[in-house]
Amino acid sequence: MGADRLELANTQYYGWALRNREQLMPTKEQLAAAAPVVRAAIDRLKGKMQVIYIVADYYEEYPKPCMYGWGARQLTIAPDGTVLPCPAASAIETLNLDNATTKSLHEIWYGSESFNAYRGEDWMSDTCRSCDRRGIDHGGCRCQAFLLTGDGAATDPVCKKSPDRELVDLILRTPTTKTEFEMRR
Repeated sequence: MGADRLELANTQYYGWALRNREQLMPTKEQLAAAAPVVRAAIDRLKGKMQVIYIVADYYEEYPKPCMYGWGARQLTIAPDGTVLPCPAASAIETLNLDNATTKSLHEIWYGSESFNAYRGEDWMSDTCRSCDRRGIDHGGCRCQAFLLTGDGAATDPVCKKSPDRELVDLILRTPTTKTEFEMRR
């Protein structure tokens, strides 16, 4: 087909995927079995096609560098004109999102509440702000933090340093487990 890039991405647990996490979440063993298959494909297709493998980070010690920092590189415009600092940002129900039909992209990118809410490091908890990985993972995923804890500024619960890591560990032990915040929704 002439594709020059293939992205193999595990489900990220937002929206319908969060509600269906039990059926969608691979086991650690399934991810381990997939890894050599992906490595072989990367080697076989080198120079022909870029293969990117994105693993959901629940099994990791640290969160992935979600969006390489909130409002740092890209934006998403929804069909209704809502401008999002990340494709899943509407999951953060406490965030005021601007619309491209009423404000310029320049105004939104530089001055909006939503783009500045988690930009940089000032918003970070002491756990993240004092961590030497803050420039690598940028505090992790804000949407994931909100969806699991109810606080978009919380340390991403995937992080082993997070006071909420037990939420992710409990989910991994019992995929049907809902966090207290998820149960209230």
